[in-house]
Amino acid sequence: MSKTEIQEVGLETAKKLGLLPEEFDKICGILGRKPNFTELSVYSVMWSEHCSYKNSILWLKKLPKEGPHVLAGAGEENAGLMDIGDGLAVCFKIESHNHPSAIEPYQGAATGVGGIQRDIFTMGARPIASLNSLRFGDPSLPKTRHLLKGVVKGIGDYGNAFGVPTVAGEVYFDECYNTNPLVNAMSVGIVKHNQTASAVAKGNGNPVYIVGSSTGRDGIHGATFASEDIHEDSHKDLPSVQVGDPFTEKLLLEATLEAIQTGAVVGIQDMGAAGITCSTSEMSEKGGSGMEVWLDKVPTREPGMKPFEILLSESQERMLIVAEKGREQEILDIFAKWDLNCAQIGVVNGTGIIEYFVEGESVGKVPAETLVLGGGAPVYTREMQEPTYLGKIARFDSDTTPQPNNHPAVARFLLELPSIANKHWITTQYDSMVGRANLSTNYPSDAAVVHVLGTSKGIAVTTDCNSRYVNADPRKGCAMAVCEAIRNITCSGGIPLGVTNCLNFGNPYNPEVYWQFANAILGMKDACEKFGTPVTGGNVSFYNQSSYDGPVYPTPTIGMVGLVDDVEKSRMTLDFKAAGDQIYLLGVQPNDIACSEYLYRYHNVKYSPAPYFNLDEEYNLYHCMRNLLKNGAIQSAHDLSEGGLIVAMMESGFHRNLGFTLKTNPALRKDAFLYGEAGGRILITVKKGQEKALKLAMAGQNVPLLYLGDVTSGNVQVDGENWGEISEFKQLHTDGLEKALGLK
Repeated sequence: MSKTEIQEVGLETAKKLGLLPEEFDKICGILGRKPNFTELSVYSVMWSEHCSYKNSILWLKKLPKEGPHVLAGAGEENAGLMDIGDGLAVCFKIESHNHPSAIEPYQGAATGVGGIQRDIFTMGARPIASLNSLRFGDPSLPKTRHLLKGVVKGIGDYGNAFGVPTVAGEVYFDECYNTNPLVNAMSVGIVKHNQTASAVAKGNGNPVYIVGSSTGRDGIHGATFASEDIHEDSHKDLPSVQVGDPFTEKLLLEATLEAIQTGAVVGIQDMGAAGITCSTSEMSEKGGSGMEVWLDKVPTREPGMKPFEILLSESQERMLIVAEKGREQEILDIFAKWDLNCAQIGVVNGTGIIEYFVEGESVGKVPAETLVLGGGAPVYTREMQEPTYLGKIARFDSDTTPQPNNHPAVARFLLELPSIANKHWITTQYDSMVGRANLSTNYPSDAAVVHVLGTSKGIAVTTDCNSRYVNADPRKGCAMAVCEAIRNITCSGGIPLGVTNCLNFGNPYNPEVYWQFANAILGMKDACEKFGTPVTGGNVSFYNQSSYDGPVYPTPTIGMVGLVDDVEKSRMTLDFKAAGDQIYLLGVQPNDIACSEYLYRYHNVKYSPAPYFNLDEEYNLYHCMRNLLKNGAIQSAHDLSEGGLIVAMMESGFHRNLGFTLKTNPALRKDAFLYGEAGGRILITVKKGQEKALKLAMAGQNVPLLYLGDVTSGNVQVDGENWGEISEFKQLHTDGLEKALGLK
């Protein structure tokens, strides 16, 4: 052991570890002395933005946490937990792995998938579905192609080997992500109420075990790395990226669930950011306890590891378990059966202190409460300033945008855009059917629907955010993201239950970025309170910016789960069913092209307001859709989003190669009618002859209903103009992404 680790260190060392001068002073006050290097290293990771949320927690507390289905809410456990009836609960969470993926995309994305799965099964839940939300830069750039290929392969290789289907997600491309891709991973699991586990350490004398993989030097200071901007020397931080092993994680899953079911586990927590440091301190603080931690007992895979390296390592596939004293052998036997490490590395005590030992010698001693979120970690509110670019947005005038002469050409252009085009090149690299629970592979729907095996229930899941809307108006744009998730869940036959979020922003010390963040939180609060969808947790990812590209667009990704009571009776899909069916639009159709893909890409207008949006109208639309589904009045349902009405109609026709007729409203701009992206609209179809039944079901719903046209056997006609066959548009949509990536 290096003597420098137990000698007192000063302010310069603290600065090198990412701590502010006032934070170093606070640490000295807590300890009543200067910390040694091990202690300072512990504080540096636990007080990093990634672990402490020191610049965001005061705003996060504004989000609604309570709801009738909530069993474990925000900040209570590793993931959210919501009741779905019959003694079952759905467990879900989303987290970012942006910085690691920017430097080493394959392992960065792979370990992001592994980490979020552990958050689910450490609560006793068996994962049944994975999702992701990805953002990349200009697809023509070699760097973007490198990052995309690495991230997709990392997600696919890890998820496929681990054996949980990847069922849904979203992929967007914009130049603001050229340097900083966003890689957000979500996992969903199912657990019986009486088989849940908690991340708590309590009971004097109870043994503490580390289980799973051995500890190496990968991932050291990963939390600190994620709490700073990407810069030209970030590649030198490559050792901060962890290395994953999905086959070991599969063994760890089975062993963990088996151990929890014995009842011998007092508490358990995944080792994610900050490794042993985080797990020991958070579990102790939650249980009002302390721990002795014997670092020389930790199984390591590299010789000569220093105390701070063992404590801060983010080696993957590891858990910390507090077992009931006297039942140690049960735990040991289970992990031996699965051929995994299970080493006692400490004991719980009642001191409230975490003390680290090496061969009987104390190398560090810190109060558990002072390390964690809500305890002694610093809390800040940063300076805010309305962004100057909003002035350019305010000057937008749609009257200066000319109408196109060739609308079929515009539709073809939109369908080939990488953010709109079919993502089959990506999704075919994921196993979407392992476990046989995914019901969406052959039945297209706005949200994925996963069967809860052994029941008639399904879980509808989605991830949503249009960051360009948020950039134009953070409060409005974030509320729109929540409402799009609700429409996706509802159009798939589900009832929205709750939200997990992944808040991707630039540097919080930038007043304009912090203004974006604060207003996005308020928008999420507005929408979640309106719909009664509590926020059960998630992740804040700041510092997604560089000196040459600036901050990424504010991207508050919304992960949402919903309940489908009976998948055979209640599930709804987006595809047109038969020629002759009638097509209707639910919702207000405004004269609005603002912030649309059409305006941004076709006309190259970069500054325009967020699209039309009204929260009350969204709420009415939700209840209207629920009523239509309950009455069995419709054949298909598809929410309108990127590309507007024409893209939604094309997508509804692709699955069965069915075309449509469409009549636009001459009172509106034709481009606004076809390509506008106003919120609060859903495309539906009914069988021919069911118009009266539809209108009867719509009575009193306070939602506009507009007849658009009819489903055809394959031809597309708009205002009497023959646009061609749906198969032609489908091919463009299918090939668009691969063309953009230079693969076709």
